[in-house]
Amino acid sequence: MKHSLEKFSRLVDALQELPTIGQKSATRLAYHMVMTDNFSALKIAHAIENALGSLKKCQSCGGMSEDELCGICSDEMRKQTLLCIVENAKDILTIEENGLFDGRYFVLDTLTDLNVTHLKKLVGDGIEEVIFALTPSIANDAVILYVEDKLQGMDVRFTRIAQGVPTGVSLENIDILSLSRALEDRVKV
Repeated sequence: MKHSLEKFSRLVDALQELPTIGQKSATRLAYHMVMTDNFSALKIAHAIENALGSLKKCQSCGGMSEDELCGICSDEMRKQTLLCIVENAKDILTIEENGLFDGRYFVLDTLTDLNVTHLKKLVGDGIEEVIFALTPSIANDAVILYVEDKLQGMDVRFTRIAQGVPTGVSLENIDILSLSRALEDRVKV
C-alpha cells in the first residue's frame, strides 16, 4: 500500500521558497500548521491573502503601502528636506523601527528600474540632503556615483550612513572594505 503525502509535500516545498527556510524548518512548520495548530495556519493563510490583496508600492517613495501614498509620505510632520535612499522597501521598515530618522525615503530597487525623472522631482521639491543608506559594496558605490551624476546641478548635499567596524567584532573578522572605510572615516576621540 502506497502512502501519499502529496499535499503535505507541496506545503513543505512552498515554505522552503521563503528566505532562510530550509527543508527541516519547512517540514517542522508544515507539521505544526497541519497537525498541531490548524487555527494558526488558517490565520496565517488569511493574513497572507489580505496582505497580497492590499499592499502595493507607494506612488512617491516606492515603499509598502495600503494606499496610493504610504503613511510616511503623507505625514506632513516629517522633515521634507531629508531624503534617504534605500535599496528596498524592507530597509524602510528597519530604519523606522528605531525611530531615529524623520525624513522621507526613496526606494532604489534596481538601477534598471530607477525612475530618474521621479527622483529629480522629489529632490526638486525642497530636498536639501540626500542620504544614501545602502549596503556597503563596490557595486553600491557605483550606484551612489550614478545617482549623484543624475542629480548633478541640483542644490543638494549628498551623505551616506556611517560605515566601518561593528561593535564587538575583532579586526581579524572584518572584511577589507569595511576596515578601509573605518580607517578613512575615523573620528577624533
